[in-house]
Amino acid sequence: MSDTDGIRSDWATKDFYKELGVAKTASTDEIKKAYRKLARANHPDSHPDDAAKHEKFKSVAEAYDVIGDPEKRKKYDQARDLFASGRGFPAGGSGFSGGVNIDDLLRDRAGGGGGFGDLFGDFIGFGGGGGRRQQPRPARGADLETSTTISFADALEGMTVSLPIASDTACATCSGTGGKPGTSPHRCPTCDGTGFVVASVGGAFSMNETCPACGGRQLVYDEACPTCHGTGRGRSARTIRAKIPAGVKDGQRIRLRGKGAPGERGGPAGDLYVAVKVTPDRVFGRKGENLTIDVPISFTEATLGATVKVPTMGGPAVTLKIPPGTPNGRTFRVRGKGAPKKDGARGDLLATVEVQVPAHLSDEARQALEAYAAATADTPLRAGLFEQVEG
Repeated sequence: MSDTDGIRSDWATKDFYKELGVAKTASTDEIKKAYRKLARANHPDSHPDDAAKHEKFKSVAEAYDVIGDPEKRKKYDQARDLFASGRGFPAGGSGFSGGVNIDDLLRDRAGGGGGFGDLFGDFIGFGGGGGRRQQPRPARGADLETSTTISFADALEGMTVSLPIASDTACATCSGTGGKPGTSPHRCPTCDGTGFVVASVGGAFSMNETCPACGGRQLVYDEACPTCHGTGRGRSARTIRAKIPAGVKDGQRIRLRGKGAPGERGGPAGDLYVAVKVTPDRVFGRKGENLTIDVPISFTEATLGATVKVPTMGGPAVTLKIPPGTPNGRTFRVRGKGAPKKDGARGDLLATVEVQVPAHLSDEARQALEAYAAATADTPLRAGLFEQVEG
C-alpha cells in the first residue's frame, strides 16, 4: 500500500472517527481523550493473551496517528470527502459529478498548480492506467505504548526509569529480505518489480497498493527465510532508559521521540509513549501544582489559637499560625512548598485543619468542659436555624 505526501489509499475504507467513537467535528482534546481511554482498556500489557484487544489497540493507535495530527486529519478528511458516495468518479466517465474535468485536474498536477494532484500525489492512477512506477520509500516505524509506576515523591522530583520494550523489527536471520540466507532474489513477477499493484475502485479510478507477493520489496526469493517464513519481520526486545520529568501527574503521557519501533528501508523510528501511574501518598495529596495536607488540631487550639508544625514534601517542616476562633476545615496556604512547575517555580502547600473531638476525657478535663458549657449556656447557637425554618 503506497503512502505519498501523507495520504494512504486505505483511508478510503477506514472510518477513524468511528474507530475512536468520536464525531467528525470532535476537537483535538476530545480525540485525545477518547484515544487514551481506548488505549488503556485494550493495552497489550494489561491483556497479554487477548488477541482481540491487541488488534483493537493497534486500530485505535492507527486512528489516533491520523486524526490526532491536525495536518494528517485535514488530508484524511479531504480524501474521505472525495471518496464519499456521489462525489467520486461516475463509472465510465471522465469527470467529477460536480462538473470538474479530470483533464484539468491532471494539468494542474503536471504544472505544479496544487489542487487534486498535490493532495493525492503518486498513489493514484487514472483511466485504468498503472500510475507512475516508484521505488519503495522509507517507512517510519510504528509508535509504541508502555507504562510505568512511580512513587508520589519520585513524581515530584523526577527520576530515570528502565523500560523493557518489545516491537516488530527486521528479521535478524534474513535482515528483512524475507529470503533464505545464501539464496539469490529475483524480480517479483506479480508486480514486475515495481513494489505495488493497481487496484480498481470502480470506473476510471484506481489506486496503487503494496504488492501482496513481495510486500513492496520488489524482489522475491524461491526459498523463504526459515525464521520469519518470508515476512521479513521479527521481534525486538530491548530496555531503554527514560527520564520522567519533575512534577509529572498521575495518568500523564510522556512522548519519547525516536524510541518506538525501528523504521523500514532506512526510515526513522517511531515514538514511544509512556503512561505514568503515580501511587498515592499516605500524607500528601495533589491538586494541580499544589500539594494538600490535613492537619489535626485540638478544640482548644482552634478556639484559643496556636502555632503548629506542619511537614513538607522532601523539605523541613514549616510553622503554621492558627488564629483564635479558627473553624474546622479552614485551609491555610504555604507559598512555594508544592509541586514543581514547568518554569522551575513550585506550587503551594494547602494545609486544611481538622478539629479533633476527644473520644475519652479525664475527670479534670470533663469538669473543665462542663464549666465551659455552663459559662456559654446563654449563647443561642441554633436560634437562627429555627428562625429560618419558621420564615
